[in-house]
Amino acid sequence: MNPTLQNILAVIAGLIIGSIANMALITLGPMIIPGPEGYDMTDPEQLKAAMEFMTPKNFIFPFLAHAFGTFVGAILAFKISKTHSLKMAMVVGVFFLAAGIANVAMLPSPLWFNVIDLVLAYIPMAYLGGKLMNKEA
Repeated sequence: MNPTLQNILAVIAGLIIGSIANMALITLGPMIIPGPEGYDMTDPEQLKAAMEFMTPKNFIFPFLAHAFGTFVGAILAFKISKTHSLKMAMVVGVFFLAAGIANVAMLPSPLWFNVIDLVLAYIPMAYLGGKLMNKEA
């Protein structure tokens, strides 16, 4: 297969699998750490309304979901890519960072969470995933 095409497919696969991992943790989170009482955390409007009543523990699973989804997606992109494997892992991180920025723009989360999430969950996790795979190669 053409290396460029394989690299593109590697990034796409990383984004898909990373998104699945992310959504699995986002779905699991409220089952383990419930949101504020009286709010349906699966409804976008109620989620926005509940933000002001959330405590730091309610942000654990969203952070883990963002970090783990990026990490898993980066590992997969690294493993599938033909050339420039670390770069392909980082491309996955950049895409997830863009989604994280969009999320910050849409949800009124606390500033402390936005900073921690944007700084630690995306680019560092993509780099870590790529570097861990690089040591195995």
